[in-house]
Amino acid sequence: MKVVDHIKKAKGKTLFSFEILPPLKGQNIQSIFDHIDPLMEFQPPFIDVTYHREEYVYKELSGGLLQKKVVRKRPGTVGICAAIQNKYEVDAVPHILCGGFTKEDTENFLIDLDFLGIDNVLALRGDAVKNETYFSAEKEGHTFAKDLVKQIVGLNKGEYLDEELLNKSKTNFCIGVAGYPEKHMEAPSLDQDVLRLKEKVAAGACYIVTQMFFDNQKYFEFVDKCRTAGITVPIIPGLKPLATKRQLSILPHRFHVDLPDTLTLEVLKCKTKDQVRQVGVEWCIQQSRELISAGAPVLHYYSMGKSNNIHKIASELF
Repeated sequence: MKVVDHIKKAKGKTLFSFEILPPLKGQNIQSIFDHIDPLMEFQPPFIDVTYHREEYVYKELSGGLLQKKVVRKRPGTVGICAAIQNKYEVDAVPHILCGGFTKEDTENFLIDLDFLGIDNVLALRGDAVKNETYFSAEKEGHTFAKDLVKQIVGLNKGEYLDEELLNKSKTNFCIGVAGYPEKHMEAPSLDQDVLRLKEKVAAGACYIVTQMFFDNQKYFEFVDKCRTAGITVPIIPGLKPLATKRQLSILPHRFHVDLPDTLTLEVLKCKTKDQVRQVGVEWCIQQSRELISAGAPVLHYYSMGKSNNIHKIASELF
């Protein structure tokens, strides 16, 4: 079932969902199941699976020269999605990127998903390659997420790159895109970022999932801006419980989000790691309750590979 159909079926009840990371290369699928199993009691209608693009590493050769190698540390997105749908009978939502994909790669990726009965995708531009400052598209790839959305919509209409194909079948993907309550780091302003988001929706996006935020007012103001701009699709808030003191600096640096002073001061008072995790859980529960009261369609949690704190939060809410 499509994500938007799950939302319609809920008839105003806030749903629970979460996002998982593929395991590091060398690990097996059981590590994913061990992560998902405790959260299934909260009946998530769908689970997101991230896609991690290639990285470049340099290996020193005997003569002192450096050899550039391409590595993928977290492969397996498509296989994990198929395993989730088979084992748990819930919908999997694979992430698909512009970065690292040509248009041909994208088409083949989507064909694989279609064959597996996966009909939801989250279309993202993706970040720059690690150790590079700016995003760079593949030579025959997409530079912007809106163009990736257009290709997926085209395939839904039976439009393939090879126009001479006969008996072309249509796919039926429900397309999600990302939204940024505190604006994308490359956007000149939040208003301009909302206009770019509107272009993604106009291209065919069916729903929006936000970047994490720790101040609900940022989400509410973002939703208001989107509605004023004419964006009417569901806007799903993305949430992450803060788990370590180190995240006070890592999260703003990596995700360009602000942490409220009240939360920051409470974390700094903590003497142990467990105390920090508890503060993060309680803050996220408070956020979640307010969002449910405000009618958020889904609460989408970024688990970052750990389910214990998400389980504690969901136990209080769902």
